[in-house]
Amino acid sequence: MELNILKIASSGANTKKLNNFTHSAFKKNHICGDYIDFKIYVKNNCIHKISFETKSCVYCQASANLLCKFLYKKKLDKIFRKLDLINEFYDNQDVVIKGLLNKVFNKKNYKRKDCIYLPVKAISKALNIKY
Repeated sequence: MELNILKIASSGANTKKLNNFTHSAFKKNHICGDYIDFKIYVKNNCIHKISFETKSCVYCQASANLLCKFLYKKKLDKIFRKLDLINEFYDNQDVVIKGLLNKVFNKKNYKRKDCIYLPVKAISKALNIKY
């Protein structure tokens, strides 16, 4: 495991309880028992607040933290396009995800794809995106 993953996982700015939210979703990894619960506040087609609570491995926590950083203040159409690309990565490790999310969603971490993908599933469920 990389030190970089540990640093990303430990940055807990979004691991707070959000009481005022418009969207939420709970997802559990049935393989290992990890879970994540997202709360999202959407206003004017843009994510204004996002938080999560989790009991999970560092790969899942790192993925959730990076996704929160990426999603914050983004329009939903841009989010949907990026989530589509991440879904392609889940099926094919040769898909390249550029930018901030590449720190977790890359070939090096592909063996842990179920862990890093759990937050994506929860966010997709919360925003009612069908994959």
